[in-house]
Amino acid sequence: MTEPERDFIPRLTDARRCIIGGEREGRSSPFQPQPGTIIFASLCSLAAVLSDENRQLLRLLHQREPQSLTELSELSGRKVPSLSRTLKMMESYGLVELRRKGIAVVPSALATRFTVVLE
Repeated sequence: MTEPERDFIPRLTDARRCIIGGEREGRSSPFQPQPGTIIFASLCSLAAVLSDENRQLLRLLHQREPQSLTELSELSGRKVPSLSRTLKMMESYGLVELRRKGIAVVPSALATRFTVVLE
């Protein structure tokens, strides 16, 4: 994600609007999501990204504010490679931010509450 795109994402807002299937036939103009909106292609993709385990991880990030993936691994009981893959996927949806601090990667939650809209 480029720096201008990153600035477009609301910072540490705890709520996101999730829309499933943002494209609809017969719509006169292209779908324009609001800032802070996450578009999912299907209910299956939403369920995978916002699984119970991933929402628990977001809450843990928000409440405990770990300063590295190793610390998050200790708090969550998950292995670092698994956390890294999950957090990168969640970062691509704008749910978490991963910052480099020296050699450590510091994860932080950008969202912990969600409203699902079926389009």
